[in-house]
Amino acid sequence: MNARSKWLMIAVGLGILLNPLNSSMISVAIARLQHVYRLDFTVVSWIIFSFYIASAIAQPVMGKASDLFGPRKIFLTGLVVSFVSSLLAPLSPNFGWLIVSRIVQSIGTSMLVAVGMAIVRIHITEKQATALSVLSIFLSGAAAIGPFAGGVLIQWWDWQAIFIVNIPFVVASFLFAWRMIPKGEPAGAVARGMSFRKWWDVIDVSGILLFTVGLVALLVGLLSAKSYGHVSWWHIIVGLIGLLALGAFVRHELQAVSPFIPLRTFANYPAMMWVNVQFMLVNLLFYALFFGLPSYLQMVRHVSEFHTGILMLTLGASSLIASPLAGKWIDKSGPRPALVTSAILMTVGSVWIVTLNQASPVISVTFALAAFGMSNGLNAVGMQAALFQSSPKELTGVASGLFHTSRYLGTILSSLLTGIIMGGTFSFAGFRLLGIFLTVIAVALVFMSLRLRKSEPLKESNVSKVS
Repeated sequence: MNARSKWLMIAVGLGILLNPLNSSMISVAIARLQHVYRLDFTVVSWIIFSFYIASAIAQPVMGKASDLFGPRKIFLTGLVVSFVSSLLAPLSPNFGWLIVSRIVQSIGTSMLVAVGMAIVRIHITEKQATALSVLSIFLSGAAAIGPFAGGVLIQWWDWQAIFIVNIPFVVASFLFAWRMIPKGEPAGAVARGMSFRKWWDVIDVSGILLFTVGLVALLVGLLSAKSYGHVSWWHIIVGLIGLLALGAFVRHELQAVSPFIPLRTFANYPAMMWVNVQFMLVNLLFYALFFGLPSYLQMVRHVSEFHTGILMLTLGASSLIASPLAGKWIDKSGPRPALVTSAILMTVGSVWIVTLNQASPVISVTFALAAFGMSNGLNAVGMQAALFQSSPKELTGVASGLFHTSRYLGTILSSLLTGIIMGGTFSFAGFRLLGIFLTVIAVALVFMSLRLRKSEPLKESNVSKVS
């Protein structure tokens, strides 16, 4: 790899790490934001919902936009949007303004993730597999270090720091990207020749609007009812609007020429559908712990943000250790044994949460964190390998897009489950009940993993196509 390629890797890496970094740093800031804005837990959960709903929509849309305008323009624009959101968020006069800034941040950082891999595939032709693995380290490393970094920043300064810290990364990435990403991409000419109607259909704006309205309305109806402690006609009406919009979304996607989420693929390939359902449940489990445990430590056990971040390092470190070992195991034995082991680890970690009591040593939570971290490392490779097994080669791109959508849906469901269980206040009883729900889901995942068909060992090159 020549010097120019290395600098290009740095430019892209500094950009794509912003999405996982900002999605994970916020986990230790929830308790602080709840105190600052004097909100109940259900309302403050929207700081998580907003980011993942926006990411679920923005990443596939920006992938299509890069085909129209070129990845260089989308990447640089994403950096500008990320810069603006990082400046606006610390100045938020109220929680609503912070949510808007968070959505803008999600869109900007999603633009970077959506085209970062494409830039490397297009412009780095030597040792491409090595280059892509380096980008994966940027992504996984940022997610792993996020809670610790957030804890340190909040302890030394305040919650505003977790947004301001993005600025040096954004500026450095922009300067390198401006010089290192080649200009003259022809894709923009395609976009200029398209009519507004064609744009609308290619991006599937109708599908995006129905999906957004349906999901947000359903979440508002469910969480508001839990927050207020009773169900009113307003909650029922909003929830019904959400269900109707989601029903219309499904009907629209089955008929659309260029669907936002190609649901017809699930009908044609049920094995791939079940892999995505399993992946959604895996992420529901992981992120329920990822966001729930810091709140438990701070709100119930009164652990500082700094020490919460240190404890959360167990999760990221275990995941990073397990990932390379998982790759070798799956290359040799296929994904089934690794996924069964992963589900068992999640079951053990969930049961451990249930056994905690208010006198348990705080450090004992690291046992559950280690179990979930190792499970996440196994899932990171195993679920992608299972997806490759279940989908034909000609649908690799579509399968990858559905796979990422399933991840975001699982994350959104994890926050919904936590919000419904906790209501306005994060409590010890609620955390134990959350552990019971996670245990049931983890046991279900054990049986789902056992039902995966046995396969021949997978070739590394094939797995990397899906990742």
